[in-house]
Amino acid sequence: MTIHPEEMRWRLRVFDSLSFPTRVLRPDGTIVAVNDVFLQVNRDLAENIVGRTCIEANRRHFPNQTFPCMNNRECPLCRAVDSKAGQSVLLHTVDEHGEERWEDRVFSPILDDDGRVGYVIESIRDVTSVKRLEKLYSDMRELIDKVVQSSVSGIIAANRSGDIILANKAAEELFGYTSDEVGEVSIEDFYPAGVAREIMRKLRDERLGGRGKLPITRVDIVNKAGTRIPVEMTAAIIYENGEEVASAGIFNDLREKLAVERKLQEAQAKIGQTEKMASLGRLAAGVAHEINNPLTSILLYGSMMREKLEKDHPLSQNIDYILEDADRCREIVKNLLAYSRQSSASKEVFAFNSLVTDSLRLIHDQRLFMNVEVVKVLTDDELLVRADKNQICQVVINLIMNAVDAMEEKGVLTLATAKDEGTGTAILTVTDTGGGILQENLSKIFDPFFTTKDLGKGTGLGLSMAYGVMEENQGVIYVKETGLDGTSFALELPYVSVSSNEIYESIG
Repeated sequence: MTIHPEEMRWRLRVFDSLSFPTRVLRPDGTIVAVNDVFLQVNRDLAENIVGRTCIEANRRHFPNQTFPCMNNRECPLCRAVDSKAGQSVLLHTVDEHGEERWEDRVFSPILDDDGRVGYVIESIRDVTSVKRLEKLYSDMRELIDKVVQSSVSGIIAANRSGDIILANKAAEELFGYTSDEVGEVSIEDFYPAGVAREIMRKLRDERLGGRGKLPITRVDIVNKAGTRIPVEMTAAIIYENGEEVASAGIFNDLREKLAVERKLQEAQAKIGQTEKMASLGRLAAGVAHEINNPLTSILLYGSMMREKLEKDHPLSQNIDYILEDADRCREIVKNLLAYSRQSSASKEVFAFNSLVTDSLRLIHDQRLFMNVEVVKVLTDDELLVRADKNQICQVVINLIMNAVDAMEEKGVLTLATAKDEGTGTAILTVTDTGGGILQENLSKIFDPFFTTKDLGKGTGLGLSMAYGVMEENQGVIYVKETGLDGTSFALELPYVSVSSNEIYESIG
């Protein structure tokens, strides 16, 4: 086919106007033409290039470049000729300034009238800026991935269908799923029923942190085992072109923080209770001493008057009332003095189980137990404690009497001992089958003078004295559990090792 000269000039103008450096090659690699951009980029003349092979020209123009054909790898020119289809290759090099560069070379075959490859057009495109952006993006993705995976907070992202598309190591540990399992779980499975939808509703509410943002919120999550875990979370909706495509949440486990807060509150309450008891103890001591003297006179002269009156005297019963109330006042004064005691505990080492048998034996009015079944569950461990046994027995007796009163002298009283190796303590629990303690009274039961008994049936000093006694002996007393089925009080004392020589000496 004959090509008109004008058409040839037009084709050459198109060839020279290409924005990428371009060469026309024969199938054997001989260069038959180069465009102006190629000459400008390589600062060379056409007569120095045309007629040479691509290998020779490459050595001249790209001395630092490594080409596939140099390493006996398949040549993209040969592939284009053999396949009669376009081929490409990405080449990497370092220029004379030490800068990395990338070139994308595209080989496009031109077929003749017989369908054979007559020429191949090679376009050379500098993709250094693109590759640098790709590397920057890749490095950024890698950095973000490292930050996400190394975060101590659980991070999860889910698509609009609720499928998990990202979960870091902390999230896997928090929710209890492996990396293989987490992709098969819906985001709704991570919360109690309805909570996930409520969070999304809040995320879309512009009044709560702004559109697509949820401020720090306290919620419960559900792990693989079905356990509810309190967490603090923030969340956000991910948008693309203004449309919701995913959501992400950051979770912080609150269990340890809440446990520390509880211990701090308990410690503060204990300090407050100790300070309150100390000040009330000093007050009680002063009041008791002031009352004791006139009370002694009332009892003395009342008794003398009672002896001089005949039994059928009209004032005899009134004197009995006076003496009865005075005797009750004396008992209150006695308790006040005991409550405000200044003497230190006389400590000895004794068998912990003996507290149960000795305390039951020391209760004089055994008629109280006529309709009460006493159950003793004593540990087989040889538990020894160091404390003032008389004081601790009085605490146990007080708990037993309270338990019998709570059951209205009819029910089951259980006294159990146990060893807790984790805390190094011996534990005695006194459990009744009464009606329990009201929730609003739990924080007040160890307060001095607090009682739920009828007027005249209690001073409200028993449990507060027990609290002070246990504290003085390095122990604790607390309500283990209470409810409509009864109440369980617990006493804890540090146990001592049976191998101590000091112990054997103290117990004979």
